[in-house]
Amino acid sequence: MDFSLTSDQQELQALAAQILRDGTTVERVKHALASDSGFDMTLWRTLATSGCVGIAIPEVDGGGGLGFLEVASVLQEVGRTAAPIPAFAVMALGIPALVSAGRHDLLAGVASGDVIVTAAIHEPSGDPYEPALRVANDRLTGTKICVPAGTIAHRFVVTTQNGLYAVDAQAPGLTVTRQDTTTGTPEAMLEFNESPAEKIGDMNAMLQLLRIASVGTCMMAAGLCQEALKLTAAYTTTRHQFGKPIASLQAVSQRAGDAYIDTEAVRLTAWQSAWRLSEGIPADEQLLSAKYWAAEGSQRVVRAAHHLHGGMGVDRDYPLYRYYLLAKQMELQLGSGTPSLRRLGAALVGN
Repeated sequence: MDFSLTSDQQELQALAAQILRDGTTVERVKHALASDSGFDMTLWRTLATSGCVGIAIPEVDGGGGLGFLEVASVLQEVGRTAAPIPAFAVMALGIPALVSAGRHDLLAGVASGDVIVTAAIHEPSGDPYEPALRVANDRLTGTKICVPAGTIAHRFVVTTQNGLYAVDAQAPGLTVTRQDTTTGTPEAMLEFNESPAEKIGDMNAMLQLLRIASVGTCMMAAGLCQEALKLTAAYTTTRHQFGKPIASLQAVSQRAGDAYIDTEAVRLTAWQSAWRLSEGIPADEQLLSAKYWAAEGSQRVVRAAHHLHGGMGVDRDYPLYRYYLLAKQMELQLGSGTPSLRRLGAALVGN
């Protein structure tokens, strides 16, 4: 059986890679992070114009009408470039929830990049799989934190105690506060005070959204690990000490070898989970395994990359630091290694 991507999927991946690579030069990323929004919205609209952003949106809504494997391909390239764009927020959170709910009206303008829709899934404390936000008469009360692209979003999908709700960014009683994060691209705290909302999904829809979001973090982790390893390989083969490249030193080659093994584990488990989700096959155990590898394995990869680069690794005129920061953020999205293992253990014993 052939598990490789189809020619169309490979072309999509190559297109996204070219656009993102061309749009993430060191100077351009610096300029985006220093802007008021913290995002490169020009690059985002270029990606949207190519069709990559709306690849999983139905054609009737201006999208490509394709599936999650295509989304995964694009997210991997976003991770590979650490691009300061709202890809995770829109493609792994907002779009899947609205497509699943069949809300064509709320998808207007998303595929073109003009409208930003994201999801609020994280609590100030506690488990994102057990949301604390209260609902009474279709009005929300409570707080969500670390909402990706929350400062530039036009609407939110919100996890609550009884499912998913859609909320307009200008809704009465909603306060949006900027939260600065490790990557430099801001997130947001949302405070709801009896804010009007519309229910778009039950608890099963919420759990499916969290599954898709988790795979999204894994795909971005896979991309950043591959690029960090590539940078390390290039550096250690050209950096000379004692008259020979440091890659020829046993300690360096062993450390790089371990990073390669971790990178492959992150990549393969991420793709396995993405494929199972796209095929509608139960994927909870595989997803939790992938999330563990994305959390723990990616940290080992970027730490090894920094160690082998020495001082060059922390130079802001060299791209490696971006992968370290993105790895930390992806590690903590929807739970780090330990809670993922706990959930995996519970799933294996049937609790």
